[in-house]
Amino acid sequence: MKLMKIIIYGSQYGTTKQYAKELSKKTNIKAYSYENIKNIDKYETIIYIGALYAGGVLGMAKTFKKISNYKSKKIIIATVGLADPMDIENVNNIENSMKRQLSSKIYERAYIYHLRGGIDYSKLNFVHKIMMGLVYKKVKSLPEHKKTAEVKAMINTYNQKVDFVNYYSLENIIREIQS
Repeated sequence: MKLMKIIIYGSQYGTTKQYAKELSKKTNIKAYSYENIKNIDKYETIIYIGALYAGGVLGMAKTFKKISNYKSKKIIIATVGLADPMDIENVNNIENSMKRQLSSKIYERAYIYHLRGGIDYSKLNFVHKIMMGLVYKKVKSLPEHKKTAEVKAMINTYNQKVDFVNYYSLENIIREIQS
């Protein structure tokens, strides 16, 4: 019997979708937006790739609320954000946010990875441009010792197009899927 696997993604502006589609290509597992998923209970392996957005992982909470029997599942979660995923403080902030979005039972079972994405300010919608402008003005004036890695990344890339997508960073996730 073939084990059922699925890739689900929550993408706002496209870099998360890029990772999901590339992972799909490399693993031969179909990828779907979280908005199009109704029943995930039939899958034994669930790979969720979510954009870090507005203090959380886009679509993750909605997706994992649809699982009734998490104990029989292999759960892999990858976040995609602007700040460097090698920065420990950044990872701690992301994982604390994830803990607020997931039940402790699912969080503790999940294999968690962090990927670096990108941003193109010219593609942001009006509300997001205004929101980012307000956040930028606020964090720019913070004392240096209070600027997190995420804040520094936001300041350094404000109003630009930056792309840190690195498909090689999917290799650990692929190994986890195959194990």
